[in-house]
Amino acid sequence: MMLLWDYFVLSFSALLPLINPLGSALIFLSLVGPAPNPIYHSLARRIAINTVLFLVAIDLVGSALLRFFGISLPIVQVSGGLVIATIAWSMLNQESTDPSQEKMQAAAQVHPGDVAENLRQKIFYPFTFPITAGPGCIVVMLTLAAHTPQRPIKDNLLAHAGLLIAILILCLSVYFSYAYAPRIANRISPSTAHGILRVIAFILLCIGVQIAWNGLVPLLSSVIHPG
Repeated sequence: MMLLWDYFVLSFSALLPLINPLGSALIFLSLVGPAPNPIYHSLARRIAINTVLFLVAIDLVGSALLRFFGISLPIVQVSGGLVIATIAWSMLNQESTDPSQEKMQAAAQVHPGDVAENLRQKIFYPFTFPITAGPGCIVVMLTLAAHTPQRPIKDNLLAHAGLLIAILILCLSVYFSYAYAPRIANRISPSTAHGILRVIAFILLCIGVQIAWNGLVPLLSSVIHPG
């Protein structure tokens, strides 16, 4: 059971800053606009389910895909870490804006009439990927999947169970954050929301650099000490 707990904590702590339910909810709100509450609840439920399926699929077939394309894990870590760091750097340097009114008015013009149908077409892209689970989540899932013990089978199952529990809890938080995004936005001032996003962006930058470094170390070692 300690292995299950260890992989739960590792997976949860690694995916939380990347999925970032509250921060992503603010982006989700700006894209959906002035839709009725039932639509927000329906979209949130489907996005949460899609995110679970998306991350579980990566966990199950990620290692096989790497082997099929002949890509080593250190290369994935360096590439993914650089992508995460780049995204975080752009978030850190973006100007503070208050998009709520202007973007919601624009959304009302973009989605006249059948709002629900237009929004349902965006459930996977861009609401699930890349807004909720982006490239950083893929890198983390591939890394976690590659490091799960293969033998004995009990340890393998416990490790994947811990990872799955972390995914379910995070996606549950995604559901509540997205379903109640309008209420959350009303209770948080634009300056506070921007400050929260800056802190999360810095943590994300550190995670990206750490992932890239974890991949760079074995690559440099193979060059310095070949064979």
